[in-house]
Amino acid sequence: MDLSIKTTNDGGTTLVSVVGEVDVSNASELREALDAALAQEPAGITADLAQVAYIDSTGIGVLVGAATRSAEANVAFAVANPQPNVRRVLGLLGVEGQLNITD
Repeated sequence: MDLSIKTTNDGGTTLVSVVGEVDVSNASELREALDAALAQEPAGITADLAQVAYIDSTGIGVLVGAATRSAEANVAFAVANPQPNVRRVLGLLGVEGQLNITD
């Protein structure tokens, strides 16, 4: 499945909406979108995963890296609306707290 990423700004928060499956073949696209969002120096960044049915360890690494870089820049970072199977994987890997997951 192809990956589609749409970035919108709402006040001080940048919403990065992701559609599709995130894996080693396309995780760099997500990294680029999140890095571009951070470069705009927003108050916060939210990665909306409501339409992501699958994410592999590479994709999760991209999210953790973005959370780390955001924290270093004093930008709030959150992952919103992960599907149950994606949330389960995030929980198994122990990164839920680092990603500030919201529903």
